[in-house]
Amino acid sequence: MHWDIFCKVIDNYGDIGVCWRLAADLAGRGERVRLWVDDPAALAWMAPQGAPGVALVHWTPGTVHPPGDVVVEAFGCDPEPGFIAAAAAAGRAPVWINLEYLSAEAYVQCCHALPSPMLQGPAAGWTKWFFYPGFTAATGGLLREPGLAARQAGFNRSGARAAAGAGADTLLLNLFCYEPPALAELPLRLQQGPQPARLLVAAGRSRTAVEREIEHKKCLKPSKNLGCMLSISYQPHVTQEAFDERLWAADLNFVRGEDSLVRALWAGQPFIWQIYPQADGAHAHKLDAFLDWLQAPADLRQFHRVWNGTAAGPLPAWDLPAWGACARAARARLLAQADLATRLLGFAKEKR
Repeated sequence: MHWDIFCKVIDNYGDIGVCWRLAADLAGRGERVRLWVDDPAALAWMAPQGAPGVALVHWTPGTVHPPGDVVVEAFGCDPEPGFIAAAAAAGRAPVWINLEYLSAEAYVQCCHALPSPMLQGPAAGWTKWFFYPGFTAATGGLLREPGLAARQAGFNRSGARAAAGAGADTLLLNLFCYEPPALAELPLRLQQGPQPARLLVAAGRSRTAVEREIEHKKCLKPSKNLGCMLSISYQPHVTQEAFDERLWAADLNFVRGEDSLVRALWAGQPFIWQIYPQADGAHAHKLDAFLDWLQAPADLRQFHRVWNGTAAGPLPAWDLPAWGACARAARARLLAQADLATRLLGFAKEKR
């Protein structure tokens, strides 16, 4: 089938990250994909080689191409009006899918795959379908490309850790965050030991937040080597494949948003998730719903809440063996389910 995936880049690269993974995954299965992106700049470092079968369209107002078989609007963005009008004029109603945000809340299972009839405009009489990614068999699943397990099995973890500057006794951590309320605690704790720690800080907001915290802590110096138990390395933007490998190599991963959460789950390493904060506090319920699904032990649950600012108090001590076992058990549950691209393909074929 010929797919048109529409993506508007709002912030933080998660939207374009998810859409690119989906487009590349579908194309890798023999589908033809056109990815419409209003701001494709991040793909220059995220996916510099492109992907066979994926045609990138710089989505500007008025851009029109002959419609395909399936339209995916990611995260509620409206497809190009001229594109819909052209499809209607051609008498071709594509399978129209609204790919929603990821959530573990109960409503996802109730709303997944529900129809939304179009009542006006050139698409009047068509049906749009809600497709919810999720963590259970009653949802749309999570992105997982077919070759992921084999790629991870062949990964040279010890070599990657050495390249990152982590010795055999070093605690290696990835930090990919917004501005978590408890961020100031993290470098102070790592600096105090009891083992050497290497903190890899992602480019962008993560680096800005860490540098700001270090400048306000007299015990820390704004340099790569802090002279104690902690060293910090500020990382450049990397490809999606290289980001996966960072997660595989680390002992503890701090991730944010949707895309990196899913990749942390596949990594099977202990992780802490910073959910996107919402002004009305709705993210607290969303976070708890995920922790319930994760079957997180009490200390991991409390660490998440303090890290996200939904609970007060200091960050609890981490128990990496127990947290790793929790992550691997969650991964095993997910691996027993079909992935998102597989479910999307089946759904689109059925609706055609």
